Amino acid sequence: MLIATLIAADQLEKGELSSAADRLAEAGARIERIGEIIDGKAGDIFCQGDIKALRKALPIEETAIDFVVQPVENREKKLLISDMDSTMITVECIDELAGYAGIKDQIAEITERAMLGELDFEEALRGRVALLAGLEISAIDRCLQEKVEIMPGAKILVRTMASRGAKTILVSGGFTRFADPVARDIGFDCAEANILAENDALLTGKLAGSIVDAQRKAELLRQSAQSAGLSLAQCMAVGDGANDIPMIALAGTGVAYRAKPKAAAAADVAIRHNDLSALLYMQGIGSREWTID
Repeated sequence: MLIATLIAADQLEKGELSSAADRLAEAGARIERIGEIIDGKAGDIFCQGDIKALRKALPIEETAIDFVVQPVENREKKLLISDMDSTMITVECIDELAGYAGIKDQIAEITERAMLGELDFEEALRGRVALLAGLEISAIDRCLQEKVEIMPGAKILVRTMASRGAKTILVSGGFTRFADPVARDIGFDCAEANILAENDALLTGKLAGSIVDAQRKAELLRQSAQSAGLSLAQCMAVGDGANDIPMIALAGTGVAYRAKPKAAAAADVAIRHNDLSALLYMQGIGSREWTID
């Protein structure tokens, strides 16, 4: 049994659910039932069919609706692992930090190409960090206060899943100086990221320790699921860039959130129109069950 979920950026109409059911039927689905609209914006269609065919059938570009097709089994996840930059926060921290060194445009161009998968991630990361050599550590605190904003829906998503017993992990190809406070603010259980080397209150332009890259993200997912006694089918991974693809592909449900094309193509779900609360609706969790504090 599969569930097709429609999540509208604004208001979901019954006619839109019915039209989606028709499209699914045309793609070979057997419609079992259509659920009620929750919170005026999300609705489920229970059906049977080929999941790949049904995922291709649903996207309707002219509508501000996100579409999810997934198995009924393990719909509610017990582990959430997420990227940070442009996923759980609205900015790329290294780009914003570079602004304090007067080289934001130069670094942002490299970041964009790395996230698109056009550059080797580690090489691009080390190259950008080298350009920050000599920047005062105090600029990081200023950046956190002045530039870093939590993505809408992030706190509700993470805190609600945690309150229902899920393990929550923030993993970033960015830096612990940002990831640790962001994780605490949002409510993640733990965070892993790269360490900026520093000396005499200045950045040295180097990194300390091993790199958190695409393979490390995927390995952290695998290790975390195993230690929690969970199958990968019980896990959700969320990201937006090329370095998130192995993690997204490994998880039972891989979510591309307002993502670059390669990441969106690799994911089971692409959220383009809604905030991160959409990840609760796709798990069947309406707003009456959300943890808000």
